[in-house]
Amino acid sequence: QLQLVESGGGLAQPGGSLRLSCAASGFTLDTYAIGWFRQAPGKEREGVSCISAAGDVTDVANSVKGRFTISRDNAKNTVYLQMDSLKPEDTAVYHCATAVDSGCTNVYDFWGQGTQVTVSS
Repeated sequence: QLQLVESGGGLAQPGGSLRLSCAASGFTLDTYAIGWFRQAPGKEREGVSCISAAGDVTDVANSVKGRFTISRDNAKNTVYLQMDSLKPEDTAVYHCATAVDSGCTNVYDFWGQGTQVTVSS
């Protein structure tokens, strides 16, 4: 069964950190760019970050620049999103998705179920 599974979400205090993981099963991630997205209640889905298949190109949304870092370990078939200096406005369900090719793109065609991140004191 082909799956993307996100993990690592939870409750964090403002200023705290979480590390999200996106693990693939049934296929390998190493030929795909991977994107992280988030959606808060009542808001549109927002692209957060992307990493190319080789890991040599990354892109980060302005809203999280300097706080979030994307990385990947193709040997572990996993992509990570390190989230530091968290703010209440980072509260959302975070999803990862595979791009249609090896570079960061606007087209993503396979999605995980998501993991909830809540930032609150």
